[in-house]
Amino acid sequence: MKSPLKQALALVGVLSVTTPAFAGKTYQVTGPVLDLTDSTITVAKGKEKWEIARDAQTQTKGDLQKGAKVTIEYTMSAAKVEVKSEKTK
Repeated sequence: MKSPLKQALALVGVLSVTTPAFAGKTYQVTGPVLDLTDSTITVAKGKEKWEIARDAQTQTKGDLQKGAKVTIEYTMSAAKVEVKSEKTK
């Protein structure tokens, strides 16, 4: 029988490998950086401005600055869902 510590470490190992699969579909946007803060990157995609959140875990490769052309990989997930009831006639 495995010790509780070994079981916990095995579970952490499995979760670290499988968690990205549960993170959802990834998407990409490519364009020049219009604005940059500690918590957001704003990119131009055609005539649209895309504001993508970022945090300390965001991996960055290269010199990220305004005007740089970037490709950002991101995921979308629902934060809140409210179901509206149908109006009665």
